[in-house]
Amino acid sequence: MSSLRLRTLAAAVALATATVGALAACGSSDEAAGADGGPVTLRLGYFPNITHASAVVGVEKGIFQDKLGSNVTLETKTFNAGPAAVEALFSDAIDATYIGPNPTVNAHSKSNGEAVRVVSGSASGGVALVVKPDINGVEDLKGKKIATPQLGNTQDVAFRYWLKEKGLTATKEGGGDVSIVPQENAQTVETFRSGAIQGAWVPEPFVSRLVNEGGKVLVDERDLWPDGKFVITNLIVSTKFLKAHPDVVKALVAGQVAANDYLHANEADSQKAISDHIGKITGKPLDLELIAQAWKTIEFTNDPIASSLKTGLDHAVAVELTQPVDLNGLYDLSYLNEALKAAGQPEVAQP
Repeated sequence: MSSLRLRTLAAAVALATATVGALAACGSSDEAAGADGGPVTLRLGYFPNITHASAVVGVEKGIFQDKLGSNVTLETKTFNAGPAAVEALFSDAIDATYIGPNPTVNAHSKSNGEAVRVVSGSASGGVALVVKPDINGVEDLKGKKIATPQLGNTQDVAFRYWLKEKGLTATKEGGGDVSIVPQENAQTVETFRSGAIQGAWVPEPFVSRLVNEGGKVLVDERDLWPDGKFVITNLIVSTKFLKAHPDVVKALVAGQVAANDYLHANEADSQKAISDHIGKITGKPLDLELIAQAWKTIEFTNDPIASSLKTGLDHAVAVELTQPVDLNGLYDLSYLNEALKAAGQPEVAQP
């Protein structure tokens, strides 16, 4: 082959290599995409309440979608309590969800540690036992009906364990010294007003709504935890989705960190966004004064406070709602720490 033809061939190869490199660089942008670079749908669950404010604001203000990019379609689904969200995740109806600690543990346990990973915290606090004014102590709860959001959910476990510690019984069937009535939080406001129940162990904004219906806080759950901190909401993803789309999960966690930053920097606007968003779901915007009232009881933190999840598991075992569970492998905080580092914030220790 002549030297001229060799030089021409070499130049062509170099041009092709440069073109492939340029295309690869375009495909390695921060925008999340499928393994083949194609579009992905992320189905995200959350609850329309204030303890899920990170999710509500992340969706309402477009923070999640901004981080996910145009290659990812964000679909959302709302739930009343954790067990229903876990069922949706197990049935492949969602890919990730904001959820409480006890359903997180149950999902981990039922799948032998395979189905889910905690990738971030979201919130601490915002839970209380609200009762009728004539109930002044634990002894006054005997013979009363007290609501929780769902059998086996985080508030249900907390209430059952607290009663056990106080020497009172409550069966799964609604018997015992105190009759526990699992029902949707929105229904609880009506049954409390009518007198069908005499109290409820619930998250915000339902604590504040029951107080505004004439109730009083008998137990602020923060008082039961070291330094008043306990995980009320964390973010879990299915391991199936995590393995298939790690870049999408990375972007979602970056959105979670950005959402909490927004909550801290823009309280009034965040509260308005929550009111508007809940109004779209329920047909009635949440009262802004009610949100401001509840805001004081919640800390929005990216730390999943893993030690409190372990304690919550011990409580669930004690009230015979679950068996002991090996939590090894439940947490993957690598994406969270990457997002925190990028935001100039302290990293969280891997449990």
